Amino acid sequence: MSFSVPVCPVPAEQQPINEYQELRESWFFRWATLNLWSYLKPIFILWGVSWLISAPVAATSFTPAKHSIQFFLFGASGAMIIPTLALVRLYLGWVYVRDRLAQPIVFYEESGWYDGQVWTKPDEVLQRDRLIVTYQIQSILQRLKLTFGAILLLFLVGSIIWQFSELI
Repeated sequence: MSFSVPVCPVPAEQQPINEYQELRESWFFRWATLNLWSYLKPIFILWGVSWLISAPVAATSFTPAKHSIQFFLFGASGAMIIPTLALVRLYLGWVYVRDRLAQPIVFYEESGWYDGQVWTKPDEVLQRDRLIVTYQIQSILQRLKLTFGAILLLFLVGSIIWQFSELI
């Protein structure tokens, strides 16, 4: 008994499984898959480097010697813009690949923007892709969501400290 394996008409670079592999191997997107310290280290580095831009702006608005709390909070929140943008890019890339893997139909282009086609995944391919989503990508997206939650929490704590510092 032999089984015929359906030929996938989707070009290799547009196949969801290959897009997933490319993301996992990419120097930027691989960042979200690293162990906790290796994941957090670039966030801290970007935040620290971003202080080169946010500190002069914060110092212009709040003299560090006179308004040190406001200077630090303003500078810290401004420095968080670049790491947050990097994390948003990570999140959007992984969501795109998750959606491509989870969908039963793959949209692709054979030779250009004007000849879009669709391919319905066979059940075996769809199950494999959905397992990858469930056991690989969901944990990456959960980590990124937790990171966004932590950033939001820090921002809220900073806002509360700001309010109390004005009372002093």
